[in-house]
Amino acid sequence: MKRFKVFRSILLGLLSVAVIIGVALYPREVAAEAVKRVVRVWNIDTFEGGKGSRTSFLKKTARKIAKRDKNVYYLISSMTVEGAEDAMQSGQIPDILSYGVGFDFDVGRALPLSYQFSGGQTEAGCLAVPWCRGEYALYSLTDDFTSAGNTVISCGGSNLPQVSAALADIQGEEVDSLTAYVGFLNGDYRYLLGTQRDACRFESRGAQVYKKILPAYSDLFQYVSVLSAEKREDCFLFLEELFSRETQEELSSIGMYAVQGEKSAERTVSAFSSRSALDELKKIARKKEDKENILKFLKNV
Repeated sequence: MKRFKVFRSILLGLLSVAVIIGVALYPREVAAEAVKRVVRVWNIDTFEGGKGSRTSFLKKTARKIAKRDKNVYYLISSMTVEGAEDAMQSGQIPDILSYGVGFDFDVGRALPLSYQFSGGQTEAGCLAVPWCRGEYALYSLTDDFTSAGNTVISCGGSNLPQVSAALADIQGEEVDSLTAYVGFLNGDYRYLLGTQRDACRFESRGAQVYKKILPAYSDLFQYVSVLSAEKREDCFLFLEELFSRETQEELSSIGMYAVQGEKSAERTVSAFSSRSALDELKKIARKKEDKENILKFLKNV
């Protein structure tokens, strides 16, 4: 009887130890199963969009992938130009970068892509491709674009509407975008040289406005580059979803347009143009004297 009691005590002790070890290990096992491949995506807006948020659109795209693959998580963050540049200089590098013209970063980090677009083309291959775009247009309150009248040029962000104006032989006063929009509707100007942002404002207000697209030039492209060789497959999976027909057809929800398969503009600047180069191009475009000099800065689309 004593031996049985001793045996039972030993058995209960072993079971207690097993339970303690099991409880201790279980959270770790669950945690291990819950660990996902995390892909960091930064979105940097350098020009005005249409409506809504480009960052939110990327998050929506990521959720589509999450429904199919529970083991990958795309951590998408909205960054300012200054914040992203400071972070990258301190060694924080995203796996995927979404950005517009006017954002400076080490292009040598970008991986070659299977997509093609002249604005992202380098000697190392195509390192950037736009996933959405805007457009420059001349707006009028009447369908007559031939009558004389003063023009306001809407300015906002790092994009260069001055180049669009110069190539279209348009003279006008440069004003910040919201002031230009309000002044145009108030009748202070006959025409407005604006972007898709103005089109969305007109639509929201219910204003009847006529539009003449200016196809000679555009820098209103939101590019994407892959910076992580380690997470290459998951990065390319994200791009595949982003460029899918279904996702591209949803761009109207944020007032932007698809790029792939469409002739969106005749010329553009390099996605990797430095701010000093963009400033120089702006100065030349403002003179409107030598189009050939302007064209030296541009690439055919």
